[in-house]
Amino acid sequence: MNRLTETEIAALNEALDDEYRALAIYDQVIADFGDVPPFSNIRDAESRHIEALSTLFSRYGLTIPENPWLGKVERYTSLQEACEAGVAAEIANAEIYERLIQATERPDILTVFRNLRDASQQRHLPAFQRCVQGSSGRGGHGGGEGRRGRHGCGHE
Repeated sequence: MNRLTETEIAALNEALDDEYRALAIYDQVIADFGDVPPFSNIRDAESRHIEALSTLFSRYGLTIPENPWLGKVERYTSLQEACEAGVAAEIANAEIYERLIQATERPDILTVFRNLRDASQQRHLPAFQRCVQGSSGRGGHGGGEGRRGRHGCGHE
């Protein structure tokens, strides 16, 4: 397949950086508050999102960068505050993918971007909204999407 444009490369890098940041934040929340849903479940899904993007990096011969966010993310004073930040982050994530989708016409990249956006909006955002409302201790991730591996990136 022909080479990626600079815009496509930038889009892939931005997507991976955003997923890396989310993973690092969820790792920090788990370190601070324990293995609590929805963070534990969504953390697993973020790992699969990174795998899906890494597959594209490999397919196009791009070097997969290391996660620059490990140990460098915000920390929260309560699980409630972390859940509220999760809601804001998932809303921002969807906006990022809406913009990145415009950066390419390649079906494989579009599929991953759309699937990651949809997972964010249809699974992660509702889980964090339930967490804000206080149901995080009882299936706050909508039935364990992370445990089943159905996060929507299409690369299970």
